[in-house]
Amino acid sequence: MHILLPDKVNFIIETLERHGFEAYAVGGCVRDSLIGREPKDWDITTSARPEEVCSVFRRTVDTGMKHGTVTVMLDREGFEVTTYRIDGNYSDGRHPDSVSFTPHLAEDLRRRDFTINAMAYHPRAGLIDLFGGEQDLRDGVIRCVGDPDERFHEDTLRIMRAVRFAARFGFRIDGATRAAIAGHAGNLIRISAERIRDELVGTITSPHPEQFRDFHELGVTGVILPEFDVCMDTPQHTPHHRFSVGGHILCSMTMIPPERILRLTMLLHDIGKPAMRTTDAKGRDHFKGHAGKSAEMAEGILRRLRFDNETRKKTVNLIRWHDLRPKAEAASVRRAVHLIGEESFRDYLAVQRADNEAKSFYKREEKMARLDGVSRVYEEILARGDCLNLKDLQIDGNDLKEMGISGRCIGEYLEKALDAVLEDPSMNDREKLIRYVGELCVS
Repeated sequence: MHILLPDKVNFIIETLERHGFEAYAVGGCVRDSLIGREPKDWDITTSARPEEVCSVFRRTVDTGMKHGTVTVMLDREGFEVTTYRIDGNYSDGRHPDSVSFTPHLAEDLRRRDFTINAMAYHPRAGLIDLFGGEQDLRDGVIRCVGDPDERFHEDTLRIMRAVRFAARFGFRIDGATRAAIAGHAGNLIRISAERIRDELVGTITSPHPEQFRDFHELGVTGVILPEFDVCMDTPQHTPHHRFSVGGHILCSMTMIPPERILRLTMLLHDIGKPAMRTTDAKGRDHFKGHAGKSAEMAEGILRRLRFDNETRKKTVNLIRWHDLRPKAEAASVRRAVHLIGEESFRDYLAVQRADNEAKSFYKREEKMARLDGVSRVYEEILARGDCLNLKDLQIDGNDLKEMGISGRCIGEYLEKALDAVLEDPSMNDREKLIRYVGELCVS
């Protein structure tokens, strides 16, 4: 197998070799090259110690010399060069307490997480694959290097990385690796919320977000998202659905573009359904009020996982309104845009479409026809430039003060004026609105 290394990577390898050291491209860049993907980064492993790497190249940055990593700068582009190393004990289940350098490439590869990430490449020596990584790539398998129990004992976050890689590539997780994940999942409680968050987002924004199911089956969600486990155990005895609440969530994530906010919205849009489930005398389930409950629970979950304020705000807003069903009529759509927000309305439409596509086929054509109509009317509203919010209203608080209105009444009357404009855009005229508010005051 031949890999065409970038010129700068070849330069680094050749320069280190001229100074008497070994050097190889290693890890993800080798993996991605073997499956025909362009690597985002090129990492190099070498027998040279960090201080020796610094002495060989003119411009270097200390990005972790204690752990053997130096970034070599070539024309403003950085390449991580790491010394062959052996990791010490992992007392915190995440980072090695110490590292020791070794002159042997095999020792360095042996400490890595999965076989597909434990390959090295040299332009003359070719592929160095000591653990069957190339075959696992062909077979579509995520498998630990060596004893999986040891790998997950060393770094518990590898549990989530295994699922993320499976979702990224559409691979299955090897049986022994799955068993070890299940045995160590409880240790994720020791991992920071930020690390959990990043791996979770990487999984759901992958090409195969449905493999989030592995987190459930292997006991991971029981630690990081127990609310999802309840969804998996909650049936939906209604003609509108074909899956449990959790099954619907998994399906819905595959129906929407792989954008962070959109996938998070689908992951959590029905998270409150189990709490709102009722069953009527005919055995049919109902989930009235689930959108509000889901928004409330999503707020807590996103805070728990340390998501930023903007992500929380946008996601929770979409969840709160995801079940709103305006008619395909201008006034109804204008009101919906005002409630949801102009900046989020197209995302709301995408969420509704994904939600419908993940349901049963019962009345699907009717549902999609309404949604298509709403989308069409929305574009017409934008083309006309209809007023959709207070800032575009032709009167403001100063106008109302001149009319003798004060205090909280100003906001109340402005909202009433906006409501009139949302119903009839021709009302967005200063004189008409002043007259309208004046009539409200008299009545």
